[in-house]
Amino acid sequence: MKNILQYLEAAEKRFPEKTAFADESESVSFTALAELSRRGGSRLISKGLYNEPVAVFMKKAPQVICTFFAVIYAGCYYVPLDPGMPKHRIRMILDRLQPSAVVCDDACEKLLCDLGHGDAMLSVSELFSAEEDKAALESVRRRSIDTDPIYIVFTSGSTGMPKGVTACHRSLIDYAEALCPVIGAREDSVFGMQVPLYVDACMKEILSVIRCGSSAYLMPQSIFMFPVKAIEYLNKYRINTVCWVASALTMISGLGGFEEMMPQYLRTVCFGSEVFPVKQLRAWKNACPKAEFINLYGPTEATGMSFYYRVEERFFDERADPGPVPIGRPFENTGYLLLKEGDVPAAPGEQGELCIRGTALTLGYFDDPERTAAAFTQNPLNPHYPERIYRTGDLAVETESGDLVFVSRKDNQIKNMGHRIELGEIESCACMLSGVESACCIFVKETSKLYLYYMGTADEKSLQRYMRSELPRHMLPSKLIKLETLPLLPNGKIDRNKLLEM
Repeated sequence: MKNILQYLEAAEKRFPEKTAFADESESVSFTALAELSRRGGSRLISKGLYNEPVAVFMKKAPQVICTFFAVIYAGCYYVPLDPGMPKHRIRMILDRLQPSAVVCDDACEKLLCDLGHGDAMLSVSELFSAEEDKAALESVRRRSIDTDPIYIVFTSGSTGMPKGVTACHRSLIDYAEALCPVIGAREDSVFGMQVPLYVDACMKEILSVIRCGSSAYLMPQSIFMFPVKAIEYLNKYRINTVCWVASALTMISGLGGFEEMMPQYLRTVCFGSEVFPVKQLRAWKNACPKAEFINLYGPTEATGMSFYYRVEERFFDERADPGPVPIGRPFENTGYLLLKEGDVPAAPGEQGELCIRGTALTLGYFDDPERTAAAFTQNPLNPHYPERIYRTGDLAVETESGDLVFVSRKDNQIKNMGHRIELGEIESCACMLSGVESACCIFVKETSKLYLYYMGTADEKSLQRYMRSELPRHMLPSKLIKLETLPLLPNGKIDRNKLLEM
């Protein structure tokens, strides 16, 4: 297989009338998904587009996914945007891309004009009203190879300029083949999609649907602020598989969702992108005792998730303190290195930077050779031939059992009072106290002070006493701030920049 569209075309034949993607107002079958995609691809080809970025600027809905595949049918690569993104971020991305076409729904047309890119506008209604041009589509397919780009996802950059991670067909095919067996995706899987469609995390559901003939429901972002409504949604659509960021899961368990209602159909709960407090993991296990829980880890630069760990029973024992949940072992056909300072391999039990190798790696950052060269480097342990690795910037340790345990981001490791401190260790400590549901620690460089924000029923004095009993003086936050809820980014992760502003 060399093209991701082969999954879609096989699913179209096997499950023609089955729902592929849906939300509360619309749904598309596999036949409709494939036919709309081919018509849209024909329209883009007729405009002379080929092997170039096409921005998709639309609200989260099933037709967005149809548009993604339309762009791929045209031999181009899509760039997902959303009106919920900050305007300055959308402007920077469009200014960097200078796309010939930006596919818009009605809600985004005016905003695109306000951002100065109205000349490139192509309405989604025009896209899908075109006739399928089989000859043109076949011509594009004959020229395609597996290293052709398929999408660009922009992630935040430390300089303030977003980085456009560019994935190709080969990396997505490898991802699909490795991911689906890990999470147990199959024909009867029904996914609840939590993340926005402009982040690479949505590929877990998209790939599972087209490879396995599953179904996925696109959940509104606002629903996670109302835990009971989120559970009602899961039950209404008989959702049996979720792949959510840990913060989204914590919002439901930490805000008392299980006190009023339980998920009835969940059999697989995957979590990732952030450390999931063991206390919240246990709350979910109590609510879904028959479900399997899987920790997923991986960077956008490696096409999504790269490691997995099936949570063992010891983590659900209320009497035990098993430590953090491991990120586990690599997916099939993914390799890794743990490198200490000076690119020296870390021994088991030693901390090192996690570096990933293999065809899971993306092509690099779009139109950004300097940052690509800094992150995607030659394997320092292989001097014999070119071999790229991606330096994740994450610190990890390999246990005696061969599992990896995430420690922290390199940029979350700070120095205070002459000591190196892992912010994640402070957060984990706070979350062990009864009444603390979630916590986030930030470090203000200008004042060299630590601040801990948390949500839960515990009062600040109780938490302060507990942390003094558990942590050395140099790891104690200067101030503890209780919030009703921690601010979240659209993708469900904790918004650390918002907390810094506060």
